[in-house]
Amino acid sequence: MPARTAESGWPPQPAAAAVSTTTAVRRGRGAAAAGLLAACHPLPAAAVTLFAAALVTAAGRGLAGGATAVGAVAAGQLSVGWCNDRADLRRDLAVGRRDKPLVAGTVRPAAVTLAAALALLVCVPLSLAGGLLAGTVHLVGVAAAWGYNLWLKGTAASWLPYALAFGLLPAFVTLGLPGAPWPPPWLTAAAALLGAGAHFANVLPDIADDLATGVVGLPQRLGARYSAALAAVLVLGSAAALVVGPPGPVTAYGWGLLAGTAVTLLLATRRPAGRLPFLAVLAVAGADVLLLVVQLRPA
Repeated sequence: MPARTAESGWPPQPAAAAVSTTTAVRRGRGAAAAGLLAACHPLPAAAVTLFAAALVTAAGRGLAGGATAVGAVAAGQLSVGWCNDRADLRRDLAVGRRDKPLVAGTVRPAAVTLAAALALLVCVPLSLAGGLLAGTVHLVGVAAAWGYNLWLKGTAASWLPYALAFGLLPAFVTLGLPGAPWPPPWLTAAAALLGAGAHFANVLPDIADDLATGVVGLPQRLGARYSAALAAVLVLGSAAALVVGPPGPVTAYGWGLLAGTAVTLLLATRRPAGRLPFLAVLAVAGADVLLLVVQLRPA
């Protein structure tokens, strides 16, 4: 057999080998970064951060204070998302959730653990930058979300951290204003109802896997059909609080929002096993935000 020479490309020359190794390292880092991003639950994290940005805009927070508040919410959501995937790793492996980056092996558990800890560390000073009371309120909400990931997810009180964390978000925004005012009760109620409804809708596709791995939160106990119905009732209640809660007559947009919410949720929950109910909740939340910006806009 003729010997392979440098001209035939084998063995690789030092420069070619170095280029190949560098390319492989870059690709590996890129894949790890993409896996880390996917592990933070980017869609819910982005949705909550945008909701906070809308609240900040509507409440009239200044540019610096508003950016800090939104940054605090973003950091908190990142920490919660990474904590969730890391806490669920054993269960996700048991049911073969290859859609999860940790199960697929695109990112290492140690990297997700470190990212969650760093995001939480960043969240603390950003939260407290708006004042001790405002910061404490936000950190209580973040702690509730971590409590869900680490314990309450498998209990009948699984809905409570969602209601608490969402319900406190408007207070975090308004308490950072001059005079540290609390938000109106109707806004707190609307946010809490939306959070609880999002919990029931978000769990629907995973109920079978959750039950197989011993996770028996309230949606798993109720089953997909009743959980979907309850999600619809809670989200509709949230929209109703936004529409009828503020003083003054209900606007045409408000009545349209209620009617559109009811129709959207009715259609989305007819097949409760998929992601459609949760996506419908996000769509309703977007419409709620538009109403909220108009209602809270400073005169």
